[in-house]
Amino acid sequence: MASSSSCVPGWRAKLALALLLCSGGAVSAIARADAQRDPELRAVVSQAIETAECFPDKYDSAVWYTLMEPRLRRIVADHDERMQVLKTVYCETHRPGQQHLPPGLVLAVMDVESRFNRWAVSSAGAVGLMQVMPFWPEQLGMKRFQLTHVEENLRMGCAILRFYLAREGNDVRKALARYNGSIGRREYPDLVIVRWTSRWNGADDLGTASTVRR
Repeated sequence: MASSSSCVPGWRAKLALALLLCSGGAVSAIARADAQRDPELRAVVSQAIETAECFPDKYDSAVWYTLMEPRLRRIVADHDERMQVLKTVYCETHRPGQQHLPPGLVLAVMDVESRFNRWAVSSAGAVGLMQVMPFWPEQLGMKRFQLTHVEENLRMGCAILRFYLAREGNDVRKALARYNGSIGRREYPDLVIVRWTSRWNGADDLGTASTVRR
């Protein structure tokens, strides 16, 4: 998963063409890391899609929206899309029975990967807000264009990030390097962590305390 170089169609009818044009460098970019191809990930991502409901604390979520919405407003102009992003981030990071994800970390990943552009496509062919690789919808019986949908993309992206955090013993730098396909390099993890601790600071203050190590 490489940082996104966005190709943004003005309307849905041109999405297929945009994906084709933007993914020309996919083979060389994917070759440098596992690029979300761990065998265990299929079950993880499939479960995330099938169990989409979440029931966050109403007071905590209301406070969180109030804190985060003005920050995201500067980047995502559409009100409905902005609120959908915030709702889905809060739900996916607070999944009952699963490891808590820091919401600020997820927002920072989206900020770096796609600049919150759900139409973004990277040179490796990764799609959407969290830059999910395009083979996932095919493996799960979905359509590739669903990666441009806020909820589907965030469910997959959060499931993948949670998997890598568990695999790396909650070492966020190692997990981010694996998520981005840049194992052994510091640039991407450092960039995400800077965004997490500056632009999205305060996003993790509510709910369960984070166990990840920066």
